[in-house]
Amino acid sequence: MTGKNQIPLLALVDGSNYLYRAFYAIPALTNSKGFPTNAIYGFTNMLLKLLRDIKPDYIVIAFDVKGPTTRHEEFTDYKATRKPMPDDLSPQIPFIKDIIRGFSIPVIEKQGTEADDIIGVLSVQASKKGWRTVIVSGDKDLMQLVDENVTMVDTMKDKTYDIAAVKERFGVAPDKVVEILGLMGDTSDNIPGVPGVGPKTAQRLIEEYGSLEAVI
Repeated sequence: MTGKNQIPLLALVDGSNYLYRAFYAIPALTNSKGFPTNAIYGFTNMLLKLLRDIKPDYIVIAFDVKGPTTRHEEFTDYKATRKPMPDDLSPQIPFIKDIIRGFSIPVIEKQGTEADDIIGVLSVQASKKGWRTVIVSGDKDLMQLVDENVTMVDTMKDKTYDIAAVKERFGVAPDKVVEILGLMGDTSDNIPGVPGVGPKTAQRLIEEYGSLEAVI
């Protein structure tokens, strides 16, 4: 927590990413009536640990909403190869959101908008105010948001990404990560890249030309 004259710390949690991690981290677990509870149990424990470890002054948890997004309008095959949500996970989500609200933590979700985009908007707004922000996710797409005020924490891997760590992983500054992914493509989102272009080639091209647009 901050003192009177200290800079506020905001935690932005990728709730959808957390859901899946909690579900797969805990073996099948049910209550006495046979209702699945592994994601509920895992998510709650992960949230408690996060609050203890990071001690944010403010925290927001963002979720994806079922249905197409603006990205599907631009690319119809976006995330088309993703497996459907496990049957035992979906019924646990309302209870998880109730628990979050029980902690007086805002849950933000918007039809047609991904959690990534919500986190992106809030991160930029907080950074402009000079706040410190911690993005909690394992999604590499969010690394493009890292700057002097923003870090990203992958709690499952116990890894913190600041500007230097992002450069170490991608070979470019955080604001160029999107250019690298644009050239390489992203198999997790079913986004094709330039044929024959891998991480090293993408890095070299961005270092030489500065942007994806200039390369093309």
